[in-house]
Amino acid sequence: MKTLTVFTPTYNRAYCLNQVYESLIRQTYNDFIWLIIDDGSTDNTKEVVDFWMKEKKIDIIYHFQENQGMHGAHNTAYSLINTELNVCIDSDDFMPDDAVDNIIKFWCASNKDEKIAGIIGLDSYKDGRIVGNELPNNVLISTLEDLQHKYKIKGDKKLIYRTEIVKKYRSYPIFKNERFVPLGTLYLLIDKDYDLLCYNKVLCIVEYLEDGSSRNIFKQYKKNPKGFQYARIVNMQYSKYFKVQLRNAIHYVSHSLFIKDRKLFSKTPKPLITIMVFPMGILLYIYMKLKTKDFQ
Repeated sequence: MKTLTVFTPTYNRAYCLNQVYESLIRQTYNDFIWLIIDDGSTDNTKEVVDFWMKEKKIDIIYHFQENQGMHGAHNTAYSLINTELNVCIDSDDFMPDDAVDNIIKFWCASNKDEKIAGIIGLDSYKDGRIVGNELPNNVLISTLEDLQHKYKIKGDKKLIYRTEIVKKYRSYPIFKNERFVPLGTLYLLIDKDYDLLCYNKVLCIVEYLEDGSSRNIFKQYKKNPKGFQYARIVNMQYSKYFKVQLRNAIHYVSHSLFIKDRKLFSKTPKPLITIMVFPMGILLYIYMKLKTKDFQ
């Protein structure tokens, strides 16, 4: 059995998916499977992947499902993966040629124990610039939340998780007529029980396309209020940082107003904070209504 599954959620990305594929066939170590979760594409993604599978240059598993959004594709991927490790490489990103080799060598050489959930590495842009900050050289293990709020590390990072750990946690919820739940909710749940090994190595090269979720956050905010409300609840309940609880409470009020949720005070895990920030939540709601008034 292979050690690593590289999984790629994709939706109508046949035009750029070849970038991932070409980076994978260039890998200096082939101890991986490429799992493609086609989240309801209506373009020629299947035909493109069928051609690659016939080439037999790397091991590919293709799975098609009705459109559920990025988080739904992650749910499916985690249910299908049976390798020791897994990593998500988005359809508009790709891996350096030595990424798989570096991941597996670092993992095998580490003094890991049952409290280690995986590895956190770096993302970079195509020009070589690190996304955000590098990891602190004096920090060997950490949680993702501590890196962000204790060590002030900014920017997207690449997460490689032990599959058996990920499978212990509840799936992302699927809300009717919505297609987005922030992926960080799962990572925060894992953070409460496990640490990550810090690896100051670029493991993914990213490109933020115009049709990607990162560039459409205001539209996502309006179209997926239940998904965001769920994320705010998780962050209020499980974050150990008061400023995170406070910020999420403000957004929680805003999302609740979007969906006209009269139970917002009974559903919140932090009722006192929610009451305290309620006026700010109303102001945020008004602001977001104005920012998203032209979005359908």
